[in-house]
Amino acid sequence: MISAPRRVPTDDVRSRTILAAQAAAAKSATETVVLDVGAIIGITDFFVITSGNNVRQVRTIAEEIEAKLKEAGAPSPIQVEGLRDASWVLLDFGDFVVHVFLRETRTYYDLDRLWGDAGRIGWEEAAAAV
Repeated sequence: MISAPRRVPTDDVRSRTILAAQAAAAKSATETVVLDVGAIIGITDFFVITSGNNVRQVRTIAEEIEAKLKEAGAPSPIQVEGLRDASWVLLDFGDFVVHVFLRETRTYYDLDRLWGDAGRIGWEEAAAAV
């Protein structure tokens, strides 16, 4: 089996991913993690997974992430899914994907366990260094 060479994420992709995690934290998101999934799935480099306590907060977190990235000159998401019911909002930026969950929905789908083999990026430390 021939596998495609893995894309190496640029510093810009990594910094935009960290900015997304910071934006979530600014709106009191909980349990925010950044996973390096590029070697596992090959279609994107990173997942940001975070949670809100209610649907209003989930929408606010998703909106803040999009606004902060736009403010920084990043492109808009390629696709946004789930804003209507806001139990799981997915923001697809191509090189990284943000999952904003309602706490109960996150527990049910358990992406943290599903992608448990992925490396974790210490975004708080990386954000402080920027």
